Amino acid sequence: MSLTSFDIARIANLARLELKPDESERMLTKLNEFFEIVEKIRAIDTTGIEPLAHPVATIQDIALRLREDRASEINNREANQRNAPAVENGLFLVPKVLE
Repeated sequence: MSLTSFDIARIANLARLELKPDESERMLTKLNEFFEIVEKIRAIDTTGIEPLAHPVATIQDIALRLREDRASEINNREANQRNAPAVENGLFLVPKVLE
């Protein structure tokens, strides 16, 4: 994928940026370099390679310090819903946003 000067102008317009011609040209070069790197990475065959949970796992064994998954507070549903404008069957009722 390669961007053009028109693409840079459009992106700058959407981002509400005013780029000088030299800044626009520099952005074009930098973004195209980035996309070249992405294309090189996409070309690598990764079939049969297990994804890493953490990048450090490639150089040493690590144990992730995850806390135990347990409830730490009591259920205060009734107290939390007292100030709600509308509640039904233990659920908050909100105005319809999408039609």
